[in-house]
Amino acid sequence: MVILRSALLEKYPEIIFGFSTKISDGSEAPFHFNMSQSVGDEIEKVEKNRELFFGSFNHALHGIQLQRQVHGDTISIITSLKEAEQSDAMITAEMGIGLGVSTADCNAVFLFDPEKFVVAGIHSGWKGTALKIVSKTVEKMKSEFGTEPANLVAYLAPSISGRNYGVGPEVAAQFDGKYITQIEGRSCLDLIKNNYDQLIKNGLINKNIQMTTLCSYEGEKLFHSYRRDGLKSGRALGVIGIKIKDKR
Repeated sequence: MVILRSALLEKYPEIIFGFSTKISDGSEAPFHFNMSQSVGDEIEKVEKNRELFFGSFNHALHGIQLQRQVHGDTISIITSLKEAEQSDAMITAEMGIGLGVSTADCNAVFLFDPEKFVVAGIHSGWKGTALKIVSKTVEKMKSEFGTEPANLVAYLAPSISGRNYGVGPEVAAQFDGKYITQIEGRSCLDLIKNNYDQLIKNGLINKNIQMTTLCSYEGEKLFHSYRRDGLKSGRALGVIGIKIKDKR
């Protein structure tokens, strides 16, 4: 099983982070090491995949909180493990609760406040990015938990790159031109750069942000990609959480 880690987040032993890939023993086409129950994969296989992935956290978490992602800007404050709610960002200060963000090209952003001990997981496709869900999550951490943005550390996970994310004129029109590049006659949107800029504009410091250079669309052997594989695409899951105290 191949799990991506963050060199930046691993500097903090009090939290756990991992981002799943397509690679695992027994992984089968077309969905491979899929974490989603809503893409047509067999539920039993998904449950087995999740059990294996969650087990990689070495029991440092009580469980993983998922959400019903709808490409909006709703933010859930998680105080206990419960049925998935409709939202695209979650924040928790509770020890032992992992926040799971599902992706297959969209950008996932993970935040940790080492002063207030608060974590957040954000799902941001083009709609969420246009709605500035990353900015709104930082603001929510400030208002609800007293977070100082300069203390936050952030990881922007693999997603489709700006050179591969072709969008129509109606989407391109919703973004500043600096995030749009004309490539072979089509407009391409850079989600990661936009979300990075949202972090900087909200007070995060450059050295506290790790921004991946990996592209989900190009990394066929490693990543799920809806743009590349369509209805046969599985989903990755990124998880961040504050470890149970005796696991630190």
